[in-house]
Amino acid sequence: MTFSLHYKPFANDVEVIWQSKFGLGNAVYQGANRYYLNNFFMQQHKLEIKGKNFFVRGYTTNEDGGKSYDMLFTGININRVWKDDKTWFGQYAGAFVQATLAGQTPENAHIAARSTADTGRLIPGTAAFNAAFNKVTNEADVLTGSKLVDNSRIYHSDANYNFKDLIEFAEIQVGGSFREYQLNSQGRIYTDKDGPINYNEYGAYTQLTKKFIDDRLKFTGSMRYDKAQNFDGNISPRVSLVYSGGESRRHNFRGSFQTGFRNPTTQDQYIGFNVGSAVLIGSAPDNLTRFSEVRGNDVDGSGTISAFGQAVLGSNTVTLTGLNAYNNSYTASSVGQFSATGNAALLRKTNVDYVKPEQVKAFELGYRSLIRGVSVDINGYYNIYNDFIGNLNVIAPYYGTTQDSPSTNPGNADPKLMDPGFQTLGALQGGDFRVYQLYTNTDVEIKSLGFGLGLSRKVYMDFEVGVNYNYAEFKFDQARDPSFEAGFNTPKHRVKASFGNEKLFKNFGFNVSGRYNTEYLWQSTFADGIIAAATVIDAQVNYEFPKLKSTLKLGASNIGGKEYGQVLGAGLIGQQYFASWTINP
Repeated sequence: MTFSLHYKPFANDVEVIWQSKFGLGNAVYQGANRYYLNNFFMQQHKLEIKGKNFFVRGYTTNEDGGKSYDMLFTGININRVWKDDKTWFGQYAGAFVQATLAGQTPENAHIAARSTADTGRLIPGTAAFNAAFNKVTNEADVLTGSKLVDNSRIYHSDANYNFKDLIEFAEIQVGGSFREYQLNSQGRIYTDKDGPINYNEYGAYTQLTKKFIDDRLKFTGSMRYDKAQNFDGNISPRVSLVYSGGESRRHNFRGSFQTGFRNPTTQDQYIGFNVGSAVLIGSAPDNLTRFSEVRGNDVDGSGTISAFGQAVLGSNTVTLTGLNAYNNSYTASSVGQFSATGNAALLRKTNVDYVKPEQVKAFELGYRSLIRGVSVDINGYYNIYNDFIGNLNVIAPYYGTTQDSPSTNPGNADPKLMDPGFQTLGALQGGDFRVYQLYTNTDVEIKSLGFGLGLSRKVYMDFEVGVNYNYAEFKFDQARDPSFEAGFNTPKHRVKASFGNEKLFKNFGFNVSGRYNTEYLWQSTFADGIIAAATVIDAQVNYEFPKLKSTLKLGASNIGGKEYGQVLGAGLIGQQYFASWTINP
């Protein structure tokens, strides 16, 4: 729901605007796990004052997670309400051993052990299950619950002034912005258990626009400075040229060069999210010490550690923080190689910096015209990324000191006095470790390039045919940084063709289109894999009611019916139908 109030106190010179937006809904969101956003509520309020050559505005965006919950931890902790992990695993192990001793195969022994340990499991729909579900989804602690809490806020302000009435030789603008983040998940998503996390960023810019050669050539140059609380400031220059050629100025050539940056998000810096199989850790320096877990023999839901681990730690426990993730861990890719071969020389200590702004240099060329009735639009780009932001999976042992190619010589018979590098081998082999997903930058320079071609023409009466082709390529030497995930998630080839007529007969029109994309690699915190190629046909008809000043639209997407995917782990997309009635009073 949206409403706004507009007021002009001084004739037509200045306008004061108040606008509020409210949103409420339910959805399934997929990140590292799947989350049910249940009755989440968002609101935004904006106050703006604008005149002929200026504007000043400020707004705030507030969110409330409502009754949202993590679907994975809901299942895990409903089971824990019924029976604790130690009891379940003890019953399973005992039944498995008995079945094996009785001569059953491992597969049949597993079935028998599950049957024994699962006796009395809560059944969905029963009163006992519903009671457990309500208990778990109203508790935020991941050891016992699954509730997602997020009452974060953003405060933002912008200002801009155009000097066009004061300066004649060019159009010059100046402006700036300020943003304050207030993260408040009560420790469920961010490391804000002891109170909200506040940080800010600000920026200022100037832009000059000048026309030359009888207004055929337009030059735009700009410079922007941005500073975030946790990072050094960035300067981003940009220049662009647009030239309109031909007698009718239909041949439009454009080119630009710009540098830009992308600040790490609030999640990149301040997340501290336990997703069960791993912990997502933001890399703001103060964030690393705020996140901690106690590990030992069946402590805080960590499970029983190995006999070797118990010999190293004894009855003691160890506290892991984000510092362990960054400073005492192995890359996940090298641990995978070690597990497959047993060769400790393949292990590599994690050696990455805390996340910092991503830098890009971007070049773009384009041409647009109408040639013999054919609308032509051609564009191409080439981007060079440094310090590209992405994710890195690492594995931190409970004990020992990580190092490249750790020693395979224990150095002492007493586990507590063994070589620290050798101790980490025992931790990896015994499962005494924690998996973390870090937010960091790669040292490898990344390049992306692509181009697009769009053509359209009316072929007979008001029938129009159009075709678009886009090519995108991402160049990243994975071998130089094997554990880093860039997450480009874009098909190399995409094609779309359309055929329609807005005036097939009085008040009636239609459009049919087809789109195709090649397969592509999908990388995310949830899953990695290949998205298959897909061909989709869409269609729409519309009818206008002039007397009612309205248009009725009926349509369907994927009318061929074959389901296709765009995101790994999400549901496949089938046929979709829609109807809309738009009134323009």
